[in-house]
Amino acid sequence: MIRVLVVDDEPLVCRHLSAILSAAADVEVVGTASDGAEAAEMVVLERPDLVLMDLRMPGVDGLAATERIRALPFPPIVLVLTTFDTDGYVIRALRAGAAGYLVKSTPPGELLDLIRVAAQGHTVLSPVATEGLVAASASVHEEREAARARLGELTDRERDVLAAIGDGLSNAEIARRLFLSETTVKGYVSHLFEKLGCGNRTQAGLLAQAAGLTSQE
Repeated sequence: MIRVLVVDDEPLVCRHLSAILSAAADVEVVGTASDGAEAAEMVVLERPDLVLMDLRMPGVDGLAATERIRALPFPPIVLVLTTFDTDGYVIRALRAGAAGYLVKSTPPGELLDLIRVAAQGHTVLSPVATEGLVAASASVHEEREAARARLGELTDRERDVLAAIGDGLSNAEIARRLFLSETTVKGYVSHLFEKLGCGNRTQAGLLAQAAGLTSQE
């Protein structure tokens, strides 16, 4: 038996989903919640195996609620079920800890099948979400390749300085990291701006991040 918590700020949607899920012999709806804060509380009380999570809700939204729930000890699986299928939402939901991203137009039978697959520990994505994720990944790859091409003429030390700018370090902090004088760092920074066509530290930092030079990469 898969114990499911339904989270949506529309009562009619909650009732509709609950009816679909309850019709399956292997699924039990343990409750419904109308916002992310209530969802997190009900997860602690009801201990569901899986949460069907809407994204846009008043108060604590679905992304924040997913992060809260996934941070709990022995958290349930979270599946985002929403009308929003943009690339940014898909990526943000997966980064927040969701095991899948489904759209509300998913047919009832397919929805139940995907819930069963997710309950077994697999990631599930609706076809629309999959297409968006692939397109977004391709876009990120192209952006990274273009950024790296701009860095082709940099020396290793210039790359180190640019990476530190991308990490948000000041000239003094860069000097300490790279064992250089602050005056030397200032010279490197000015030269980098000219060499890369960057007008300020923000532009240089964004370029470093796009190229994958920063420590967060």
